[in-house]
Amino acid sequence: MAAKIPVTVITGFLGSGKTTLIRNLLQNNQGRRIAVLVNEFGELGIDGDLLRSCNLCPEEETGSDTVPEIVELTNGCLCCTVQEEFLPTMLELLKRRDRLDCILIETSGLALPKPLITAFRWPEIRHAATVDGVITVVDCAAVGSGQLVGDLAALEAQRQADPSLDHETPIQELFEDQLACADLVILNKTDLVDAKTQQQVTEFIQQELPQRAVKVIASAQGALDANVLLGFNAAVEDNLTARPSHHDTEEEHDHDDEITSTQFISEQTFDPQQLQHQLETLVAGAEIYRIKGFVAVPNKSMRLVMQGVGNRFDQFYDRPWQPQEPRQTRLVFIGRNLDGEKISAQLLAHD
Repeated sequence: MAAKIPVTVITGFLGSGKTTLIRNLLQNNQGRRIAVLVNEFGELGIDGDLLRSCNLCPEEETGSDTVPEIVELTNGCLCCTVQEEFLPTMLELLKRRDRLDCILIETSGLALPKPLITAFRWPEIRHAATVDGVITVVDCAAVGSGQLVGDLAALEAQRQADPSLDHETPIQELFEDQLACADLVILNKTDLVDAKTQQQVTEFIQQELPQRAVKVIASAQGALDANVLLGFNAAVEDNLTARPSHHDTEEEHDHDDEITSTQFISEQTFDPQQLQHQLETLVAGAEIYRIKGFVAVPNKSMRLVMQGVGNRFDQFYDRPWQPQEPRQTRLVFIGRNLDGEKISAQLLAHD
């Protein structure tokens, strides 16, 4: 009987740095053959495309045993889609288990990790895969400023949209659940705070952790050695009782239809600073929780990545535009009651 393939679950709030962590891991995989499941809210596949831009991931099947394979799950919170997409996706990956060393699963920013881990008890998966460990990524800058996420009000609105969460402090409980399930906590974005704040945040996280031995490791841009992130051998699905959740007794939930995503796709080019100013204006006037995508910049051969959580934005050039791909500006907006036509009209009125 072949050994079970190890699966690492990476969880954390919106904008904490999960995709950056995985991207760095793929770029420095030390010869490991890694498959990645990216759970996204929206249809453009932004996270998957960001991971492909690490130049390790094939656009098509190449037959190579040394490159990661990426499967994107695109219809929302993973704990709600496991029966629809997760099982067939895992079964397809497990057919290739002789070509893989491990699997990474990046959950959405709203996902509770425990329902996903429970799926690894299913008979169809249990014989071939095991949850090697759970990594929770925490935004140090946000926690250091007195919040748990870059835009606490926006995330609270998202959590409140879940009718099963009848709690006074749902954000705190979600944060606690992510920490309670962790085998490792990555304190990310430490480059944005001073040493005193980092120490205070570290002490706060340690107080929130369960009694199990869980390490807290600082990171600036998710640049950590693969040997730190992989190889916990925790068999998490066999010991879920040691990872308590506020939601252990809750029924499967339905999402509020008001939480939606909309896309903006344009052949026009944009000045990065002017576009960011427009996006900040949009966020100030609507319940937009998350913005992520790619921007075509005038007279630039490089593709610009634009990301926003609340009023915090980040932008960087990740790679040259490929000859065969259209130089489009493509953005995904996640929020409540979004008017896609109005967003497009405001962004196109930039001349």
